[in-house]
Order: sequence, then C-alpha cells, then structure tokens
Amino acid sequence: MSDPTRISTAIRQFIRESFHADDGSGDIGDDFPLLGAGVIDSVSMLMLINYIEDTFDVSFEIDEIVRERFNTIRSITDLVMEKRGRKA
Repeated sequence: MSDPTRISTAIRQFIRESFHADDGSGDIGDDFPLLGAGVIDSVSMLMLINYIEDTFDVSFEIDEIVRERFNTIRSITDLVMEKRGRKA
C-alpha cells in the first residue's frame, strides 16, 4: 500500500470511528467536504490534528491549520505528505 493510500485509509478510519461519520454511502469519499457537511467542528478538528501528529510523526504550525487544508481526506492526506517531505 502506498503512503498516500495508507495515510488516507488511516484518516478515514479515524474519522468514521471517532465522529461516526459517512457521506451517505456508508463511507467517506476522498473529496467529501468534512467541514462543510459538519462532520468536523472545532473540537473534533483538535482531536484529528492530535491523531495525525501522533500517528504520522508530523507537527503543524498554527498558520497551516486552515479550513482548506482540513476540509477533505484528500487535502489532509496531501498536507501530511507535504509535511513528511513527499508529494501525494
């Protein structure tokens, strides 16, 4: 399994289990708007950031924590890959 696939799978599983979320199909697609659909709010965003930092050994600067970077599983995966020095 490639890094982007492994990362997106782990993030998807965390969101589904922690926030009891899906996109209506029983899953969460890579481009499903997590913030726009209300799946992630300010408290769950902190939980997600903590999970990502712990799981993938990355850390975020305050200016990196913006809506556009955390709105979809794809954008979160891209950010993690960028932080790890790799392109998705």
